[in-house]
Amino acid sequence: MADPLAWEREWRQCLGSEQVPPHPSLLWGLTLPLLSWCASTLASAPGTRPLLIGLNGPVGAGKTTLGRQLERLAPGRGLRLAVASIDDAYLPWEQRLERLAGNPFGVSRVPPGSHDVALLLECLRRWRSGEPLQLPRFDKRLRGGEGDRAGWRRYEAVDVLVLEGWLVGCRALGETVLSRLIARPASAWASSLSAAELAWLPHWDRELQAYQALWEQLDGLWLLRPSRWSLPLRWRLQAEAHQRRSTGQALQAAEVAAIVRASLASLPPELYQEVLATGPGGAFSADALIRLDGRRRCVWSGPADEG
Repeated sequence: MADPLAWEREWRQCLGSEQVPPHPSLLWGLTLPLLSWCASTLASAPGTRPLLIGLNGPVGAGKTTLGRQLERLAPGRGLRLAVASIDDAYLPWEQRLERLAGNPFGVSRVPPGSHDVALLLECLRRWRSGEPLQLPRFDKRLRGGEGDRAGWRRYEAVDVLVLEGWLVGCRALGETVLSRLIARPASAWASSLSAAELAWLPHWDRELQAYQALWEQLDGLWLLRPSRWSLPLRWRLQAEAHQRRSTGQALQAAEVAAIVRASLASLPPELYQEVLATGPGGAFSADALIRLDGRRRCVWSGPADEG
């Protein structure tokens, strides 16, 4: 499907089934470039292992909806593509409560340590050894809205797996570096952290170390970035409002605020997110960067080290 108008028609057909459709600018800024990148990468090395691509974006950026569009349009590029959220690999309820006990956000999921990284690594190992891809499934409706494990998803044939999540690709800083950064005056922080949130940063950094083996499996990393980090809360509140109007069920504003805060204060963007575009010492670690304005429109798309 090389005709741009054909892509536009297919895109608009997909949009009709979404409650909060992505802006059409993302077709050209993210969806088609990512599909083309995957197709050319596979074509350049036929017979190699299937691809694992990371899609990092903040809470509320529309990653789930974009994932569905990628799955629907991938066959037009000859790709057997699946999209999964790292949050489907959340630990079971009881284990999450134990791991997150006493956290300053009062949440039972979201921060580093919430996920069963070992299980996800085993699922990927089996897939890349030739077995069908099987991944756990998480249902946010269970446990009174706190969520819990809810079976498995099985894919018979997958060439590309896109793993999306707000912390995908984030690197642990280590005790020495983090101690020096925490010692900075409050005025040096882009957004202020409470004393309790600062005290918990070393804990989250240690938890993040377990994810490094997972990031090492990535063949590519794509970044969705808000024009300002106050936008994820607005986006998530808008999504919950749509959910409430369509189903009558949604999180309360305070619950949404806690989830968003847990993502922004457990791994502050200036320490863990922004460096993904440039990397330590200026050596970028991501392949592409897509910047979004307040309406989640793509306002820039290109190589991460140019964004």
